[in-house]
Amino acid sequence: MKAMLLRVGIDKGIKKGGGALAPIFDDGSFEYIPIPEKDPNSHEIRTYHNIVGRCGLPFSSFIPEKLKNKIPHYDPEFETFTYGDPTFKRKSLLKLNEGDLLAFYAGLTPLDTRKYRKGLYFIGYFLIERILDLNMLSQFDLLNYRRLYHNNAHFKRNYLNDVVIAVGSKQGSKLLEKAIPISKEKLAKNGVPYHAVSSEMEDVLGISGSIQRSMPRFIRDEKNVDNLRKVLGILKEDLF
Repeated sequence: MKAMLLRVGIDKGIKKGGGALAPIFDDGSFEYIPIPEKDPNSHEIRTYHNIVGRCGLPFSSFIPEKLKNKIPHYDPEFETFTYGDPTFKRKSLLKLNEGDLLAFYAGLTPLDTRKYRKGLYFIGYFLIERILDLNMLSQFDLLNYRRLYHNNAHFKRNYLNDVVIAVGSKQGSKLLEKAIPISKEKLAKNGVPYHAVSSEMEDVLGISGSIQRSMPRFIRDEKNVDNLRKVLGILKEDLF
């Protein structure tokens, strides 16, 4: 069993990321706010303004005014537990197998709290049930999976070429109730701050260095994968 770490959610550091970070609250709860949808032909009908978060406020309360009536690219989604990607990251998704762990982290910023700092936090995970390479599917299978996983942002688009979709098991996948911090801000040689794996998490996960961007990071050592499961609160009975 191996694990892959992947950054998701609205982001300040990249052009398509939305220009903001989702909030974390004093009790450790948070909002997972997806990036904006860039496909004008997406069949998504929700907007940031009419999606109410778990705190009871619309997503538009936490993002720039210009995004208020934009539609989100809800990926990953935690209803049928799917995540898709048509970029270079699809090759990493193809390396995942049934039973592997896909752990998601996001940039969060404190709202009315001094307990938490701006940083990167684990927000959820999938225990992989299947990996779908849409290039390899027949039209019949594509229609069937589009119906089955209609919540997935890529199935709401007309263009499905080169998309790989990771599907998590219902029992073993979850959007966390409380965010788990994994980063510490450091300064590069040029004085620019960046977020790296915290020293505590280096020991737990067996990885180090910058995790600020969304380049997938793999954990293959059995001990470190087991440590990650414990950090995320995954029970043995949730495993295949």
